[in-house]
Amino acid sequence: MNICIVTGSSGLIGSETVRFFSAKGFKVIGIDNNFRAHFFGKNGDTSWVKNQLKEKLKNFNHYNCDVRDKKKITNIFKKFSNDVKIVVHCAGQPSHDWAYKNPSLDFEVNANGTLNLLQNFKKYSPKAVFINLSTNKVYGDNPNNLKFVEKKLRYDLPKNHEFFYGIDEKMSIQNCVHSLFGVSKLSGDLMVQEYGKNFGLKTVSFRAGCLTGPMHSGAELHGFLSFLVKQIVNKKKYNIFGYKGKQVRDNLHSIDLVNAFWSFYKSPRYGEIYNIGGSRKSNCSILEAIEIIENLTNIKANYRILKNNRVGDHKWWISNIQKFKKHYPDWNIKHNVTKIIK
Repeated sequence: MNICIVTGSSGLIGSETVRFFSAKGFKVIGIDNNFRAHFFGKNGDTSWVKNQLKEKLKNFNHYNCDVRDKKKITNIFKKFSNDVKIVVHCAGQPSHDWAYKNPSLDFEVNANGTLNLLQNFKKYSPKAVFINLSTNKVYGDNPNNLKFVEKKLRYDLPKNHEFFYGIDEKMSIQNCVHSLFGVSKLSGDLMVQEYGKNFGLKTVSFRAGCLTGPMHSGAELHGFLSFLVKQIVNKKKYNIFGYKGKQVRDNLHSIDLVNAFWSFYKSPRYGEIYNIGGSRKSNCSILEAIEIIENLTNIKANYRILKNNRVGDHKWWISNIQKFKKHYPDWNIKHNVTKIIK
């Protein structure tokens, strides 16, 4: 029996991973306690996704479990042990704002929760592959020190700039403001690397830009593209946090990311890191996203631009995915921003 364990299995990437590996013939063990509803309220509730997965997938088992719970996590790994072929860790506290309000909870979930999983992975399923969903926020606000050009709807870099095609893994993580969320995610990210390099385990951290897709329970504090579409379609107000609405994000569709997971699983490495995102193929500013949505829906957006940006937030982020492409040349991005929004 081939087992795939997915944490955060009712979330955007977790649920996409569940469906993908289920279709590949794996028995999928989903770990999720719907903590997103605690973080973000009704908009963040993922119980509808869990119910859908349980109803449609016969080889899916759901465990209502917190990744910090040592006893329950140990019991799961102990039960399936060597049958586990891959662990995809998508659970986490994903919000700058929440981390600022409750640093202890944020660190417990993102750092201690990851360590709890790694310990059990090492003890019970050491031949498996461990995939960690990290974030570009591990680089803090260092990208904001780049010399941007201000255009009508976005900030951008000159074409001759070394990072024009995206920021790569050589970007420093030092001497910057990370946000408390960035620090907790970086702690888990580094731990995943060390378990690979120190213990000879097949581990990877994918440092993602903005991730999105149809199963996203987008909320104001997390999931900007999903939440933006919902607000405009429902004719509700949308708040833009600083940077004149010209802040740029690359957006990667959830199925494109899960296909990257599959590529890594088939040919794993030890303690690896990759920047992953929409790259130059799929990116937009908030103002550009609003324009696309307005053109598709014929609905005028109701938004306001607030003066202050979020602490440690990026003014511009596009992922350079060339390292991953070099290691896995058969992987490709199939969705651009307009296709994602549609």
